[in-house]
Amino acid sequence: MLDKLPSDIQKQVEEGISILKQGGIVAFPTDTVYGLGACASNQQAVERVYRVKGRPQNIALPLLLARTSQISEVAEPVPQIAWLLAKKFLPGALTLVLHKSNSVPDIITAGGITVAIRIPAHPIPVALAEGLGAPIVGTSANLSGKPSAATANEVYSQFGDKIDLVIDGGRCPGGRESTIVDVTKETPVVLREGAIARKELKQVCGSIVFRKGG
Repeated sequence: MLDKLPSDIQKQVEEGISILKQGGIVAFPTDTVYGLGACASNQQAVERVYRVKGRPQNIALPLLLARTSQISEVAEPVPQIAWLLAKKFLPGALTLVLHKSNSVPDIITAGGITVAIRIPAHPIPVALAEGLGAPIVGTSANLSGKPSAATANEVYSQFGDKIDLVIDGGRCPGGRESTIVDVTKETPVVLREGAIARKELKQVCGSIVFRKGG
C-alpha cells in the first residue's frame, strides 16, 4: 500500500508508522474526516488519545484495520454475516460491532464486551495500520464537542503540539458518516444509518433490524 502513495505522502506515512511503534499519536486523513490514531495495543498511547481529545474513558474507541483478515484477530466469534458484510462494503463506510477477542484491551472498549471496527477506503490509514502490523485507534481528530477536522490545518488549530504528527493528505471529502451495524446477535441491528443505505444492507442481510433513531 505504501508504494502506491505519492513520494511526499510516503515519507509522512513512514514517519507516522515509526511514531505509532514508539507509542505516539498521529493524525491522518480518511475517507470521511481526519482521524486520530495510536497503536491499539499500547495502553499508554490509548490513554493519551483520550486525554488530548478530552474524551471520557467510558466511551469506547473504534479500531481501523488494514484488511478484512484482521477482523478475526480482534473479534471472536466472527459470524458469517459479518464476513458477508465486510466482503461487500469494506474497505468503505461500514463499521461493524462484534464481540471483542482477548487481544483487545479493555481501555479500547470502555470495559465492554464488544468492539467497533472499520477498514477505511483511504490509502493512508490503511498504510499506517499495515506498516504498524496492528490495528490503530480510529477516532475523529477533534477535541470532544468540537467540529470534525477536514484539513490538516483544522487539526493543528485544535491540537497544536499535543500530538506528534499530522499527515497532510489534503482535504477530506467529509460527507455522511459510516453506517454502524451490530452483528453480535442472530439478526444484525443497524445502530446508526450512514453512507450505506438500508436497501443495500438488506440485499446482503435479508433480515435486519433498524434501531429507533439509528
